[in-house]
Amino acid sequence: MDLNSSPSSSNTIPVVSTFASPFDGTSPPLNVTSSSSSSVRKPISLWPGMYHSPVTDALWEARSNIFERLLDPPKDAPPQSELLTKTPSQSRTTILYGFSSDYILREQYRDPWNEVRIGKLLEDLDALAGTISVKHCSDDDNSTRPLLLVTASVDRIMLKRPISVDIDLKIVGSVIWVGRSSIEIQLEVTHSTEAEGPDVSDSIALTANFIFVARDSKTGKAAQVNRLSPETELEKFLFEGAEARNKLRKMKKGEDIRQIEIGKVNRLEALLSEGRIFCDMPALADRDSILLRETRLENSLICQPQQRNIHGRIFGGFLMHRAFELAFSTAYAFAGLVPCFLEVDHVDFLRPVDVGDFLRFKSCVLYTELEIPDQPLIYVEVVAHVTRPELRSSEVSNTFYFTFTVRPEAKTTKNGMRIRNVVPASEEEAHRILERMDAEALQGGMSM
Repeated sequence: MDLNSSPSSSNTIPVVSTFASPFDGTSPPLNVTSSSSSSVRKPISLWPGMYHSPVTDALWEARSNIFERLLDPPKDAPPQSELLTKTPSQSRTTILYGFSSDYILREQYRDPWNEVRIGKLLEDLDALAGTISVKHCSDDDNSTRPLLLVTASVDRIMLKRPISVDIDLKIVGSVIWVGRSSIEIQLEVTHSTEAEGPDVSDSIALTANFIFVARDSKTGKAAQVNRLSPETELEKFLFEGAEARNKLRKMKKGEDIRQIEIGKVNRLEALLSEGRIFCDMPALADRDSILLRETRLENSLICQPQQRNIHGRIFGGFLMHRAFELAFSTAYAFAGLVPCFLEVDHVDFLRPVDVGDFLRFKSCVLYTELEIPDQPLIYVEVVAHVTRPELRSSEVSNTFYFTFTVRPEAKTTKNGMRIRNVVPASEEEAHRILERMDAEALQGGMSM
């Protein structure tokens, strides 16, 4: 769906590199497009509570009048007393990457295959979605306390075609649906030089849907958000689709997970049968299969203050970036060929991650689909754990699901490419595989 319906220039934010060119002595210009910027305000690079990147710097600079309130929210101020009704166009925001003319910016985003680094793009999508949610929920009243807005989940991020780093890029997004305390935001990535054609949908390279929830910044309880009034036929269509997805999510939460259908039991047994052979008779196991546990990778880090967002928590885009890098490495080690990202199937933000947390990312290949030999699908799960050794505790903070295939040029360098089936060795692993298979099938059915 095309969200590029002539965004106003005030909602278009140019992105510039965050490093000075080594070939001259000048710093990159500040891309201030908001008339409310003040000459006495500290430079964006000195603002606390912010994960710095070219996009976050640009977003903060352009919307400084909104975000300055969030740096030190008035705790004793009353909450918003009256809900406003806003249109999608009021939150619609566009950011422009001038890759064709900004060498330094291009180098910040380039991957080894001369395409945009997907991990950095995931950071930018989360930052833009957060900005859009703040714009929709703002009441423009400095006497009330602002809402605390957090990423609840990512429904799907789908890459439709490769994104070259040599061509200018555009991301445009807006609120497409609101509930009582939740907001859905849709983002679209296009090559901006192609977006002037008659059918902009043909130039869309990536789509993403983020869900944010609102909390009262003082009590921490769920808070109501401004209403949404879609105006155009497209906006109404997007609203209805998001409403249907929200109902489906509630139905799924209400299901009794203890009720397992006979068909699911049979599928469970079929998955486990090959795994038992690996465990009990490894010499006779299928050489075209591999145990799930043999595909695992892991890394860990201590969360630093430089990675926090405006609310003092670790920036969700940073977590997605780190999870993507591990998922990519997992698919690479599994396939033996350079993987090609296709989509983020789903991300759950189950609990916040704080500065100083010991965070462990654990990944594995859940399963593969080999029906199309030239485009095998590799489904990777990444689970983030907040670990507290002094308390002997470990809690899941995030789950991420990614889909990869193999880069076309990589397949030509290796004759007899073989992608293995993945089999579980335990009932818990088999359940995880089936749940993801069913979720993927459900997503596919809804997107048709």
